[in-house]
Amino acid sequence: MADNQFTTHTGLFDLSGKHALVTGGTKGIGLMIARGLLQAGARVVVSSRSAEACAEAQQLLSEFGAVQAIPADLSSHDECRRLADLVAAGSESVDILVNNAGAMWREPLETFPDEAWDTVLDLNLKAPFWLVQALLPALRKAGTADDPARIINIGSIAAIHVAESPNYSYAGSKAALHQLTRVLARELGPQHVTVNAVAPGPFPSQMMASTLEAVGDTIAAKAPLRRLGRDDDMAGIAVFLAGRAGAYLTGTIIPVDGGIATTATGT
Repeated sequence: MADNQFTTHTGLFDLSGKHALVTGGTKGIGLMIARGLLQAGARVVVSSRSAEACAEAQQLLSEFGAVQAIPADLSSHDECRRLADLVAAGSESVDILVNNAGAMWREPLETFPDEAWDTVLDLNLKAPFWLVQALLPALRKAGTADDPARIINIGSIAAIHVAESPNYSYAGSKAALHQLTRVLARELGPQHVTVNAVAPGPFPSQMMASTLEAVGDTIAAKAPLRRLGRDDDMAGIAVFLAGRAGAYLTGTIIPVDGGIATTATGT
C-alpha cells in the first residue's frame, strides 16, 4: 500500500469563522440548529416574526457563541430581501443558509380554506426560494470547490410518507421543497454551493405541541428507535451538513425521524 494514501483532515465538524442564517431560529427545531452551529464555532443570525421571540432567543443562545436575532416576516418577498441584505451587510459573504421557518394548517378536507394554501406555501416554499435568490451572491462569495457554501432546507417526513392526520398544504409544500432542493442542487453545485434537505420526524416544538401531547407516546412506541427526536439529533445533522464532513453531499433528503418514515409498513 502506498504511503500517504489518505489525506488527513482535522475539524470535520468545526465551523469556526463561518457565518450562518437560521430562519425560524428562535424556537423548536430552528433553535436546536442555531445552538448546534454556535457550539461548532459559527457566527449565527436567527430570525422570527416576533421581536419578543428574537430578544429571548438571542439572550438564550448568547452563552454558546456570537448570535444576532433579526425580526422578519418571511411570508413577504420584501421582508426576505430585507433580511438577506442585513445578514450580508457585515461580511458580504454567507457560508450557511438554513431555511427552517414554516407553518402548518390542520383542518378537515371538506372545509380546508384557500388561506391555508396561501399562508403555508408562502412561508414553507416561496420564502426559501426568495432567500436563496437574495443571498446567492453572498453564498457564491463564501463557497469554494473544497469548501462549498451550504443551503440546508428543513422539509418533513410528511413529504416522504402519508401521515395519519394529513395536513394538505403542509405536506404538499414540504414535498415541493424536497424537489426544489434537488433542482437547486443541480444548478448551484458548479457554483460551489451545496443544497440539501433535512426531513425531521417528531421533535418537541410549538408546531408539534398539540400532536405530541395527544399521541406522543404512541408515536414514540411505533418508531424503530422507540423515542422522539432530541435537541442533539437535530443539531448534529445540521453541523454535519454545514461542515467539512458534509462537503460532498448535495441534492440529498435526509430523514431524521428514528426510522418512522423509511420503515413504515402502512399509514
